[in-house]
Amino acid sequence: MFSFLGHLAVRRRRALLVVTVVFVVAAGVIGGGVFDRLSTGGFLDPDSESSRAETYLDETFGAASPNVVLLVTAEGGDVDAPAAAAAGAELTEELAALDGVDAASSYWSLGSLAPLRSTDGSAALVLGVIGGSPDDVEVVVEAIDEELAGTYGDGAVTVAVGGQAEVFRQVGLTIEGDLARAESIAVPITMALLIVVFGGLVAALLPLGIGMVAVLGAFLVLWLVTSVADVSVFSINLVTALGLGLAIDYSLFVVSRFREELAAGRSTEAAVVRTVETAGRTVAFSGLTVAVSLSALLIFPLFFLRSFAYAGIGVILVAIITSVVSLPALLAVLGHRVDKGRLWKRRPAKPVGEGFWYRLAHAVMRRPLVVTVSVVAFLLFLGLPFFSVVFASPDHRVLPEGNPAREVSEQLETDFDSPEANAFPVVITEDVTDEQVDALATELSSHPDVARVDARTGHFIDGALLAGPDATTERFTAADAGEATWLSVVPTVEPASAEGEALVEDVRALDPGVDVLVGGGSAQQLDVKAAIFGLVPWAAAWIGIATFVLLFLMFGSLLVPLKALVLNLLSLSATFGAMVWVFQEGNGAGLLDFTATGLTDTTTPILMFCIAFGLSMDYEVFLLSRIKEEHDKGATNEESVALGLERTGRIVTAAALLLAVTFVAFASSGVTFIKLFGLGLALAVLMDATVVRATLVPALMKLAGDANWWAPAPLRRFQERFGLHEAPADGPSDEVVDLDEEGDGSIDGGSPDAQLEGDLATV
Repeated sequence: MFSFLGHLAVRRRRALLVVTVVFVVAAGVIGGGVFDRLSTGGFLDPDSESSRAETYLDETFGAASPNVVLLVTAEGGDVDAPAAAAAGAELTEELAALDGVDAASSYWSLGSLAPLRSTDGSAALVLGVIGGSPDDVEVVVEAIDEELAGTYGDGAVTVAVGGQAEVFRQVGLTIEGDLARAESIAVPITMALLIVVFGGLVAALLPLGIGMVAVLGAFLVLWLVTSVADVSVFSINLVTALGLGLAIDYSLFVVSRFREELAAGRSTEAAVVRTVETAGRTVAFSGLTVAVSLSALLIFPLFFLRSFAYAGIGVILVAIITSVVSLPALLAVLGHRVDKGRLWKRRPAKPVGEGFWYRLAHAVMRRPLVVTVSVVAFLLFLGLPFFSVVFASPDHRVLPEGNPAREVSEQLETDFDSPEANAFPVVITEDVTDEQVDALATELSSHPDVARVDARTGHFIDGALLAGPDATTERFTAADAGEATWLSVVPTVEPASAEGEALVEDVRALDPGVDVLVGGGSAQQLDVKAAIFGLVPWAAAWIGIATFVLLFLMFGSLLVPLKALVLNLLSLSATFGAMVWVFQEGNGAGLLDFTATGLTDTTTPILMFCIAFGLSMDYEVFLLSRIKEEHDKGATNEESVALGLERTGRIVTAAALLLAVTFVAFASSGVTFIKLFGLGLALAVLMDATVVRATLVPALMKLAGDANWWAPAPLRRFQERFGLHEAPADGPSDEVVDLDEEGDGSIDGGSPDAQLEGDLATV
């Protein structure tokens, strides 16, 4: 197949380039509209108890947990002053009247309810409920911020917008700005590194151009996916990072192999075909392993995670096709002109067997056991902090200090005795008597982590009825609900905490004699963790089995795939341990400018694992394929390892560095979990491409000896028939073919004299 693609790239090079240009234009025009079709939601399991509680509450009672908070500060320092009270009442009515706001209440509308006033009396709260989808909520809260924030009531009060909806909107806005900044950082650095690697402008521009094509193509793929499924707006971060990174990596290998084949004396067309047969085959297979790893995200019920699978697989497929088809066609046109625009004279390559990587491989293989034990111990040591990981959902502290929404949340924590904005519902879905409601409310309010319980029968504190029904308790009944009802539980603990989760578990463990559903932030966090971690073993099994099968089909060995899986897990364990040590425990928080919370975002490690596992296997495949190529030529086990590392050492290191630059650029983000995402993936890539590839791979290959390529006879015959084989070096790529499609005596787009020189060199 790859021989065919190589010949196609040469014979139809101009037609393929025209098709590529048309595709890029279509992708830019159509795919550019994908941003208007992306969603900001997808973080909840739609079938969980908390989701069902919120849905029942909304459909039956027209109520929901407050998701927007207006912090109203009186100019004179007293929210009960006539001017401040009038402004507060007017503000509440105006908020309730806005389109998309289902309900609004405040300190003033609820009869000066004390928990809604700050301890010094200078500020009070207005609570709002915005219904609809996450996208609808974002639109409404943006309108609230534009219309109500700032001075209000002729300067009587100052209004600041906070709450879950505003925090989430601010996270999205911050990431949007961070993405533009990351691109402005990554692209120039990447270009500079490519110039250093290739030493010339033409060769350096090729990978960057392919990267741009991959990103635009992925936008088109996502645009198509949005027609049938929800896609998270946050997946765009992966499209940009992975699109630029992988496409540049893949085209880097293709261009380097093409130049290597030209330097070996092949004609342009022979070099193109041989490049596709070798580097193209490896690129396609490597991309497939990354896609398989990302496809595990499709198992999870959160479309936030599934969106990264759509985005990642889309950008990988486009990167593979452009690198294996479009780029070789362009190389066929350029020929030897790929080295045009050199900025300095190329140094003669060192003879085979004298390079740094060759010497390093033999040094490692002289003491393979010592190296293996030392490096494995080092990686396990780095991974130790992961045993203390505490998973939770992110809160306002992921935003940078000084963000208005974060400041509102922090003021709610410090200046108010009762966290009213953190109240969560306990929904009773069947007819229930007032006595049963009293019994449940009494039991709930007696919990040490509960400040107050509001129900249709009154307000309960410390296991006792504080006040009977009033205007504020009418929300717990509905004409269509019968005798069903719900209770509002105001906790004393943070929702995004282990204490918040424990409170929900205690409430769910109660036996009130009726069916209840618990909602709210802590319940959602608990349900998301259950949904994710319950499926993690299946996702890991899929990645492990599929990757093992693919590696076997490529290399025909049982031991090589097994070693690759083990090495990947070792590398990732060290990465995750380092990330917990930094981001959860706060080491380096001042340097990286984030607030450590003692928690780790639940979804980010899952994303990192699937992406980093695929990327780590990517470089493993590039190295192993070259080792196998040398072994098949007759080299000994040790020599094939050393030659394989020498052939790939410089280029794989450069590729890893380029990909790491793309990810490190996201460390400039003001959102903590984006920093974690970028730095974690950069560390995983660099660790695998250096420590693992340069030490553990040669050491283990030496220890295994000839068993590296062993497989039982039946499996060997199966692989020989159905495996992903590479064409031999003296195969069809060196045959003379009629490629004079231009009719000018040239077969590579260059002058006849230049082509003749290439042909003579081949002879």
